[in-house]
Amino acid sequence: MKKGQIYEGIIERVDFPNKGMIYIPEEEKYVTVKNGIPGQKVRFMINKFKRGNGEGRLLEVLEKSPLETREPVCSIFPACGGCMYQTMSYEEQVKMKEGQIHRIMDPVVKGDYIFESVKESPKEFHYRNKMEFSFGDEYKDGPLSLGLHKKGSTYDVLTAADCQLVHRDMNQILSCVLAYFREWNVSYYKKMQHTGYLRHLLLRRGVTSGEILVHVITTSQAEYDYAPLVSRLLALPLEGKIVGIMHIINDSLSDVVQSDETRLLYGQDYFYETLLGLRFKISTFSFFQPNSLAAEVLYSIVRDYIGDTKDKEVFDLYSGTGTIAQLLASVAKEVIGVEIVEEAVEAAKVNAALNGLTNCRFIAGDVLKVLDDLTEKPDMIILDPPRDGIHPKALPKILAYGVENIVYISCKPTSLARDLPAFLAAGYEVQRSCSVDQFCETVHVETVVLMSRK
Repeated sequence: MKKGQIYEGIIERVDFPNKGMIYIPEEEKYVTVKNGIPGQKVRFMINKFKRGNGEGRLLEVLEKSPLETREPVCSIFPACGGCMYQTMSYEEQVKMKEGQIHRIMDPVVKGDYIFESVKESPKEFHYRNKMEFSFGDEYKDGPLSLGLHKKGSTYDVLTAADCQLVHRDMNQILSCVLAYFREWNVSYYKKMQHTGYLRHLLLRRGVTSGEILVHVITTSQAEYDYAPLVSRLLALPLEGKIVGIMHIINDSLSDVVQSDETRLLYGQDYFYETLLGLRFKISTFSFFQPNSLAAEVLYSIVRDYIGDTKDKEVFDLYSGTGTIAQLLASVAKEVIGVEIVEEAVEAAKVNAALNGLTNCRFIAGDVLKVLDDLTEKPDMIILDPPRDGIHPKALPKILAYGVENIVYISCKPTSLARDLPAFLAAGYEVQRSCSVDQFCETVHVETVVLMSRK
């Protein structure tokens, strides 16, 4: 097997996050090919081969999978890499993700544990409350586009005017913004040359409130009159309501949404969302679970796993905007949240006050360092780390508390599987686990684990 060779084969299964496994009989080896669906017959080219493992690049789908029982729901499938599994039934998507979790978790967990399935999202489509769209073109020197990158491309952008992951209000706003800048023949920012004006459109919409924030992100390389755009946006026949429109200046070289300067063009720079009876004030860059209704499912499970917190000291490590901490505070002695992003901590404090909670304390800082300064001793610990998991040097400090129960929430099961052996070696057992499909049609899944000391 050599680089550049072309093969045909059937994808036997898809491992997390999107690795299609294809057996090559003549080579007696498996090759991983991304962006496929179980059961598809595909043609692919070997682009890497070392230590007995081959990786291929998908060239063509020769035959559809028997699992592909639905027609695409948007106009840019399959070129867009966002909704890879939309031609599969939702039931089959959930079944596939459950298999992925078992293949990751079962070899790591020692002894029996209860896996309580992958919980479905209450809404399969139109569930995202936040979306970042990019300005660009679909092909070199083509007309201005606004949407999502082509699969495997960091340059070509497909106009996502009928994206099914977001509410229709967002699609209308996207089309309005794109039409406005096309009329003015405005340039987009070219990442290699560092020239151009338009960068991103960031939209946030409360599922329960219908309140919408619109952010146009540009460089400072030109100036345009935004008054006509504001008027057009406010005149759109939306189901929800635009409560804030902002122009954000971003001259950083990296392709990320951030602000050097924010100009408020209309209304306010925040909106409200409600989760499990608590109200949250969310600003432009505040972290908040992108699927509000599935987040309620997730947090209900976390609350169930934690159990009785009466008169107990709870540490919520990697606490974000403090959602979990506030859900527990009403029945705990005290909840201390630790989060490295200062803006998230400030948002957590505002939201705790908004909900009348006085026994939540939020500390801005790295968990690794903050634990050295805390004098309180927790009765239980909740962990909700970023995608890469817990810092290896923080793990011994967390384990040193010796609490009876730990709940670990992971947005990347391979990171969870990497961290679990440290807990098992310290005398913990996995009691219960389940996953929540917060990102339907995509490769991602959230996993919750309850660990107790033997």
